[in-house]
Amino acid sequence: MSACRFYARYFLLCRWWPGWQWCKLWLLLALVPTLAEAQVPGTSAAFRFEKPKEHKVRVPFEFQRNLIIVQAQLNGKGPFNFLLDSGVGISLITDPTLIELLGLRRGVSYNVVGVGEEKPLEAFASDSVRVQLHGVVAPALSFLVLSADVLNLSGYVGIPVHGILGYDVFNSFAVQIDPVAVELFFHDPATYRPPRGRRWTPVPFDIEGRKSYLTVPVALTDSLTLPLKLILDTGAGHALSLETYSDPRLRVPAKRLQSQLGRGLSGAINGYLGRVPSIQLGRYRLRNLLTSFPNVESGALRAEVPRNGNIGFETLKRFEVIIDYSRNTMWLRPNGLFRDPFEHDMCGIELIASGPSYHRYFVLRIEPNSPAAEAGLQLDDELLSINLLPVKSMSLTQISRLFHSADGRNMFLLLQRNGELVSTVIRLKRQI
Repeated sequence: MSACRFYARYFLLCRWWPGWQWCKLWLLLALVPTLAEAQVPGTSAAFRFEKPKEHKVRVPFEFQRNLIIVQAQLNGKGPFNFLLDSGVGISLITDPTLIELLGLRRGVSYNVVGVGEEKPLEAFASDSVRVQLHGVVAPALSFLVLSADVLNLSGYVGIPVHGILGYDVFNSFAVQIDPVAVELFFHDPATYRPPRGRRWTPVPFDIEGRKSYLTVPVALTDSLTLPLKLILDTGAGHALSLETYSDPRLRVPAKRLQSQLGRGLSGAINGYLGRVPSIQLGRYRLRNLLTSFPNVESGALRAEVPRNGNIGFETLKRFEVIIDYSRNTMWLRPNGLFRDPFEHDMCGIELIASGPSYHRYFVLRIEPNSPAAEAGLQLDDELLSINLLPVKSMSLTQISRLFHSADGRNMFLLLQRNGELVSTVIRLKRQI
C-alpha cells in the first residue's frame, strides 16, 4: 500500500483536574482523502439500533476525570473502552495492540506530523470495522488507527482506554447525558420529541467539518461581552478555552497564572489560566469561569474552521445535556452541580496512572512555585497515601477531587522515592 503524506495538527486541550491536567486529542486533518470520502457529513447514520423497533437505549458509561467512557465491542471482540467525544470528527483507535487482535484491514497509510515534530507518527485508515455498543451497532465504521499509543489516554484517565468515538455517534442519535445519574441515552432522532419543561433551554449550533459550533455571549470583562464561536466538546474536561489570536478583542486577563496547558506531539503547549466573568447558555448564565488561554505561538495549531475556542465538560456537566445533530440544537437543564464553583487544581502536581490496574500513581510534572514544589515533591515520586488513606483504592478522579477540595486544606502525603518512604504536608492554595 503506497503511503500518502499529510499534515495533521494536534492540540491537546487540558482538563481542569489535578496537576497540569492531561487532555484529550483534538485531531485536525488537513488532508485525509480516504477517510473524507468514506465519511462525509450529511450522509446516512453510521450507527443503528440492534432491535429494529427500538427507539431509545440506555448505554452504561463511566465518568472519569470529566470524560465519558463507554464500552464497545469491535469485530466481535472486547469490550474496549472508548472516549465519547463530540470534538473529534473521525473515530480513532489509539491502542496499536488492537491492530492484530481485531485483524484490522490496512488502508491508505499516512505520516501524521505534529507541529514541530521531527519524527512523524505512522497511521492508517481502516474501514469496515463492526462496532457494538449497548443496544446499537455500526456495521462498517471507518477509523484512523495510530501506530503508537502516543496519547497514553489510559495513564491520564486511570483506566484502559483504547480509542475515541466522535461524530459518527452524535450524527446517528439524539444523545442524552446525565452526569449526576451517570446515565447516557441514545434516541432515534426521527421519533424523538425535544424536551418542553420550563427548566430546559435550547442552544442552537452549526455543524462544520464534522464538529458542532455554538455561538454564545461570553463576558470577557465587566464592560465587554462578545458572541464567540466555540466548539461543543464533550471530550475536553476543562470549562472554557479561548484563543486570543482568533480575535484582537480577546485578551488574557490581568489576573492570570502562567501554566502548561497541555501537551502535543511536539511537546508542551503553554499559556495562561484566567477567569472570565460569565458565559450565557440559553437562559442560563454561568459565572467566574476558569479559562485557558493558549500562547499566541500555539496559533500554528489553528483549525480549518475559524473559531474562538471551545467549551468543555467542566461546564457541560452542570446540566443534563441533550445533543441533537438532526435539529442542530443542544438542550440544557441545570442539575445539582450547577452552582458549584469552577476550581483549578490547588496542589500543583500532575499524576499519571500505571501498573496492571492503573492504580499506581506517579508524579509526572510539578508546577513551579506551587504548593507541591514548596513541599519538596519530585518527578517520578510514587504517591502511596493521602491523609493516611491508601491511593491504590482510589481513582484518579477521586484524587483530583481531593486536590480541588478547599483553599488552605492540609494534605498529608506519603510517597515512595528511589525505594525509600518520604512524607510531606501540602497546604492547598487557590492560585487563580
